[in-house]
Amino acid sequence: MNTSSPIPVLIAGAGPAGLVAALTLLRNGVSVRIIDKEPHYRIGQRGPGIFPRALELFHFLEVPEVDEVARPVPLLRIYKPGSVEPLKTFPMSPYTEPTPAIPIFNPKVIGQQTLEAILRSHLEKFGVFVELGCELRSFEQSGDGVVASVAKRQGSEEVLETIEASWLIGTDGARGVTRKQLGLTFLGETRGEVRLVTGDIRLKGKGIDTVHWHNFLSQDGKGEKRLLFRPTKEVGEDGFHFLLFGQGVDVAKLAADKEALYAVMRELTATEIEFKELVWASEFSPNIRMVNKFGEGRVFVAEDAAHVHSPTGGQGLNSSVQDAFNLSWKIALVQKGLSPDSLLPTYTAERLPVIAEMLELTTELLDKTVRRTEALEESVLTRGQKLYMLGVNYRYSPIVVDEFSDAGPVDAYGLQQEGVLVAGDRAPDAPRLTSGDGEATRLFDVFRPAYHTVLVFAPDCASAAPVLSALGRYESSVLRSVIVLPSSAARSSATSTTANLALVDEGGHAYGGYLVGEGETRVVVVRPDGVVGAIVSGVQGLEKYFGLVFDSF
Repeated sequence: MNTSSPIPVLIAGAGPAGLVAALTLLRNGVSVRIIDKEPHYRIGQRGPGIFPRALELFHFLEVPEVDEVARPVPLLRIYKPGSVEPLKTFPMSPYTEPTPAIPIFNPKVIGQQTLEAILRSHLEKFGVFVELGCELRSFEQSGDGVVASVAKRQGSEEVLETIEASWLIGTDGARGVTRKQLGLTFLGETRGEVRLVTGDIRLKGKGIDTVHWHNFLSQDGKGEKRLLFRPTKEVGEDGFHFLLFGQGVDVAKLAADKEALYAVMRELTATEIEFKELVWASEFSPNIRMVNKFGEGRVFVAEDAAHVHSPTGGQGLNSSVQDAFNLSWKIALVQKGLSPDSLLPTYTAERLPVIAEMLELTTELLDKTVRRTEALEESVLTRGQKLYMLGVNYRYSPIVVDEFSDAGPVDAYGLQQEGVLVAGDRAPDAPRLTSGDGEATRLFDVFRPAYHTVLVFAPDCASAAPVLSALGRYESSVLRSVIVLPSSAARSSATSTTANLALVDEGGHAYGGYLVGEGETRVVVVRPDGVVGAIVSGVQGLEKYFGLVFDSF
């Protein structure tokens, strides 16, 4: 058995969450190895919905290609049963005009295969490559680290390797080793009565354009069978992602027999179809389960290793990458010796309520979707803004500090509310911020996963001096200080020798979004994951927050 050199973090599983965890750690200067038991990269659209909060995450991670490649959600078109005659056409996600605080306000679609390739390309810039055909078999942990046993395929042979790491992140799926060996519970249910066939296909059909998301029902109109085609050029100019389910659908047979699958598709569409290629097909039955906690000691779980659920609502991938983001900046600080181990249980404290509510939301959508009496209801198929995750919050977290709001905790998913901002909420964007030399920026271009951003709202740079002085006792590499002056301030006043940035809020969006009066001094700490960690009046509140996050200095 080979033994490799020790590494800070081993990530088992190279799906979206594992890749986001790796990239977040690398952006924090923490080395990783990422392995995956599959011999080849997975193909398929799979979970294609990308909601606004996840798109913001990719912006913070400096992965612009996700937003550039992803496309708006097509209009959903429902057909009269047994025909290609449109019955109704409507948006699943009605368009919302972006605002200064929410510049990304509409979901998009991008295939998981494409998303993973984009993320891998960014890892490769750091010299990190996914190690395929490398399976985590077991691990042992102590107070100092984790010793993992992995099996690697080299041709026809299997080679065992021992990997020593400070931390292990298991994104190795619902059947993976990490959760099972940690002994975490995986409570929930299996919905065996809800089974479907899903996959990618290339075809041309009379009346089936590449513009709409097509929804066909069984000919008798009772909703026993349903077929959905979503066009995607990621599969090809004539490519579609499909779902097929309902009573009387022999899922196992159709997943294995493409001619039988084609026959059912012809039956449900009642039109001429030329099938060009079945790229892949698989049967799926939703499990609805989650762990009791997201880690133990130096080992953590995310993605399907932590929660599985119905695909309705498209929350799985979006939740998983946010799991990874939440965990990784915390591991980075502890690995660097800047934060105590007690920071890491806040991963469970913050994410567990979010995932519990997500399971409730997606299960409710599943139940409505499969009810025959509601098969054509627009209200069932439309996705509301709660699913955009802009209201997901950690107000209940043990590491947030708010000296101004007496608002109590809200649902973990919450809803974005104008004129409300509490520590633990998503940090708003603000454009039209200008430096002393006239260079324009926005807050979302300041926030990054490698540091806390300390926004000091002050009438002038001198008023910010006590806060900036207090920041001097903390490690400067994981902090970025920004003085935000009111719109009435002259650009020439945006000069500071102690802050990283001094900006004039020329549009008034920062003061408005963060609820700060023009003559007021207020400090807002934005965490590396774009969440407001603290809203305080000055040095004492700032020290209280950093006392929860950092080791004493």
